[in-house]
This record gives sequence, C-alpha cells and structure tokens, in this order.
Amino acid sequence: MPESFGARLRAYRVAAGLSMGELARRVNYHKSYLSKIENDHKPPSLVLAKLCDAALGTGGGLAALVVQDVPAAVEDTAGDVEAVGETWLLDLTASGGLRFGQGDRPPTSGLAGFTAMAGSGQNADDHVIAALRATFDQYRVLGMTVSPALVLGPVIAHLHSLRSLAATASGPVRTELLMLASRVAEYAGWMSQEAGDDRAAGWWTDQAVRLGAESLDPQIVSYALVRRAEVALYRHDAISTIELAVRAQLDPRTAPRVLGLAARCEAQGHALAGDLDACRRALDRAAKLFALAAAEPPSSAPILGSSTGSDELRLALGWSLFDLGRPGEAAAMLDLPLASIPPFARRARARFGVRQALAYGQSGDVTQACLVIRAALDDAVRVDSATIRADLRYLIRTLNRWPTHQAVRETQPLLLRALSTQAGE
Repeated sequence: MPESFGARLRAYRVAAGLSMGELARRVNYHKSYLSKIENDHKPPSLVLAKLCDAALGTGGGLAALVVQDVPAAVEDTAGDVEAVGETWLLDLTASGGLRFGQGDRPPTSGLAGFTAMAGSGQNADDHVIAALRATFDQYRVLGMTVSPALVLGPVIAHLHSLRSLAATASGPVRTELLMLASRVAEYAGWMSQEAGDDRAAGWWTDQAVRLGAESLDPQIVSYALVRRAEVALYRHDAISTIELAVRAQLDPRTAPRVLGLAARCEAQGHALAGDLDACRRALDRAAKLFALAAAEPPSSAPILGSSTGSDELRLALGWSLFDLGRPGEAAAMLDLPLASIPPFARRARARFGVRQALAYGQSGDVTQACLVIRAALDDAVRVDSATIRADLRYLIRTLNRWPTHQAVRETQPLLLRALSTQAGE
C-alpha cells in the first residue's frame, strides 16, 4: 500500500527534528490544521506541500505526492491546449494562406471588425506600412492600461486590414505586411488569454504561425511555442510548460530574445515542478540570451513579448520562489523590479503587485499583504485580466486564514468588490 501524504510528512518532520508546532510556525498554518493533514483527516493543497518541502528541505518530495486541482479560472478550458508539433504545423506551407480555411472562423463572438473588408483594393507602400506599424504600437500601449475587451476588436480589425493589403501586394511590401500581420495575430492571442478565452488564444496563435510562415519569419514558430508554454504555466501544468519551452529553444535560427523568453518560461516551469536548481540554471541561460539580444542592432519588426519590465528576470525569479514554497524570499525579490515598472504599464504593475501581496500573505506578513494589494487594486480593476483575477481569488483564500485580523477584515470587502467590478464602470 503506498505511503500516505500525512505519513510522509510526519517522517520528514521527525527526521528534521521539528515539532508540529514549529513546522506550523514556519509554514504559517495553524498547528491543528497541520495535525489534520498529518493524520490524513484533510487532503493537502499543493501550496502547503511546497511550503513544507521548503521548510523541511525535502526537495519537492511532498509536492510530488499531491494531485493538483485545476485552478477555477481555467477549469472549463483545461483540455484545450493542444500539443504543438507536426500536426499543428501541417498547413503552414499550403498555398492561399491569406485566407482562413473552412471551419477556421475565430472562436470568439463579437468581433465585428474582423469581417470588415478594410484595405480591399488598396495599395501599400513604405509610408502606409510605417503608419500601420505605429497604429499597432499604440494598441500595445493601450493594452497595458485597459481591459483586453476594449483592445481585441480594433486589433483584429487591424489584422484584417493588413491581410487584405497583403493579398494585393508583392515582393518586400507583401513580406513586411505579412510579418506585421503575424505579430498582430500573436498579440490578439495574448489579449484573448487575458480575457479568459484560452481557446481563442490558441486559435490566434495558430494564425500568427501561418502568417509568419508566409513572410518567412524565423521567429514566430518558436515564439508560438513560448506562448503555448505560458498558457500551460497559468494552468499550473509544469510538464507541458517545460516541454514546450524547451522545444522553443531548438531552432538554431531563433533570435536570442525569443530564446531568452523561452528559457525564462522553462525556469518557471521548473519552479512549478519544485526543482530549484533547474530553475536557476534556466534563468542564468535566459540572462545570457537577453544580454546577447540587447547587444544586437534594433530590428524593424515589432518586439515579441512584453517590453514593459526592465527587470524581467527578477520578476520571474520572484514568482518562481513563490512556486518553490519560499514566499518570504519571493516577496523581497519582487520589491525592486516592481518599483521599476513604469506607471503606464498597469497590467504588469497589477500582475506583480497582486503576486507580491500573495507572497506576503503566504509568508504570514498579513499587514504588508493588505497594504500591497490595496495599492495594486486600482490597476487590477482597470486592466480586467482573467489571469490576475485568478490570483485575486487565491489571495482571498489565503487571507481567509486570518479572519479576525483587522487589516484582513478591512481589505477582503475591497477584494470581493474588485472581482465583481468591470473596468470602466
């Protein structure tokens, strides 16, 4: 008969020479709750298992025994992420790729701008391309600040304008239009994920790959794998995150920046799996790749991935430490990079502000957790992100462990109101 979680926890605790009270103090759970876990009267959460692994130095042995529940924010779409492989890329070389095939309609409704024939019969030149690129850059800036619902429609209409122009263009002009279209499609995928529609996120990423293949963009296939890995990361699927991120690093034509993004995502996957050494190795590799990317001459193509965080690796390390059951270290690590995020980048500020509040809460510093989340709530409401809402729900559950704490009693109603409020109301 396999050993139970409670029995393994007791064996680890005794071997470490810790009383149950001392272990409870280190992981910031009540002794009575820990006793129920150890005696198999309650099932453990993955968070608690990771905290105990960190406190007892057991290298992920407890976390490996826990079957993780699918987060509530994504449980309805848990089966939608397909493996990215030969099947997914079969039609990349098919002719007529400017037209979506039968049954390839966008999976989301309310995208009226997508069907407009903007650009039909028009000719593009360098000035037109520059204006279209500037427009896309503005949509990206807007996406840092507002709900993805306000960005998606215009972005998809912009994508259709690019495709329509490319259909009547030739030579370098056509190539530039297709490359820009592929980047716009990729961005539509990201905004769809932020809107809580993982199926649409995958669909738009597929379109980005198709358009990128026609423009001979060597980066988009690798970056699409990174995006798939990020979707898996938000589902807490460590194995898929690592596998997809590793595959994104296999193409020798891939630019250092995209390789760096893939290595960073791989590191976060290792953190989910409880492997601190592999996480640090991947982050070191990412740092070297980002340094190489910074030394390269600027590209005329739109940047792939986020461009708002000047300290992206410290942000990634901070959240990785949380996933590794080290919330105190995570909260401290997030301090400096959070301060470096510019005020206009509300989405990034909200995401990592909420995560720092979670880290403080999990480490037992409830007062600081409430202070941090109060400062981040306005940004969180404005950007209306499905992934950030999932973290807010997690924070509410964490703070519920201190129901009589004055700061918690004052903050929880604000958190509940934020979850039920749409940006702009």
